[in-house]
Formats: sequence, C-alpha cells, structure tokens
Amino acid sequence: MKNILFICKHNVFRSKVAEAYFKKINKNKQINADGAGLIKTDFLSETEKKLVKFQRKIAKQYGIIIKQSSKPLSIKLLKKQDIIIIVANDVPKEIFNNKFYLKPNLKLITWEIKDVEKGKNNKEIIKTTIPKIMKKVERLIKKLEKEKWKQLRDLMIIQEKKLRKEQ
Repeated sequence: MKNILFICKHNVFRSKVAEAYFKKINKNKQINADGAGLIKTDFLSETEKKLVKFQRKIAKQYGIIIKQSSKPLSIKLLKKQDIIIIVANDVPKEIFNNKFYLKPNLKLITWEIKDVEKGKNNKEIIKTTIPKIMKKVERLIKKLEKEKWKQLRDLMIIQEKKLRKEQ
C-alpha cells in the first residue's frame, strides 16, 4: 500500500480538490490518498464561509465532491506517508526537513498552486485553480502507473535471472 498526502495551508480548498479528484479517478486500490492543512480552520468569517461555499459549488461542477471539514496535519498522519504533495504556494517545503517522523524514502513534491487572497477576484482564481489541480493529479496518476509497470518489469527480470541460475 502506498500513501499520498495532499497538503495546503488550511485543507479547505486546494488539498481537498486534489484529494477528492485523486480518489475519483485513481483505479489503483494499492494507493491511498488523504489531505491535511498546516492550520485547522475552526473559525470562518461570513465572507470566508461564502467563499468556501463557492469553492465547493465550482468543484461540484467538475464532478468533485468536497465533503468533510478541515483536517490538521499530525505526526501520526505524516509517519505513514510515502509521498507528500504540497498543493500550495504558501506552504514552505522546509517544514518537512525533519526526517525524524518521516519515512526515509519519502517523496516530497510541490505544486505551487495560488491561494485565494483578500481583496482579489477570488471567484476567478477558484475557477482557474480547479482545472490546474486536476491536470496535476492526472499527471501524477500517469507517473504512478508508469512506476508500477517499471517495478513489475524489474521484478520479472530478477525472477528470470534467478530461474536461469537455477538451471
């Protein structure tokens, strides 16, 4: 089993879209996806609530259903990950330099996806962000599929060599 964690600042939009879309299109049941945020969103202003509602509405138009509330990052969650994908331009990757609680062969990937900003046209940002995340998830799945077949091929070569030695 391979575990992937999508991370953004609050786990309200970017990592949620990546996680939900990955789960929707991934056919390999040996890969599990989760999402988390550096900061748990336990309070939203009325403006923020409207923005979250709009984000979910637009995601739904793409067939992406965002259900649960914000989930904070935890050491327990980090310890089981094989791949961490930072789906954000405002989460420093240096946070994950502490190898004490990470797997030694962990892959860290950054996607530099912009967050909504106060005073900006956030509806347009949201409308363009979802397709960007979807494309990145699709590329990730293709890459994981190639790796799977490469590992299978390598395993077959090793087994073939063993058989030759036995003969």
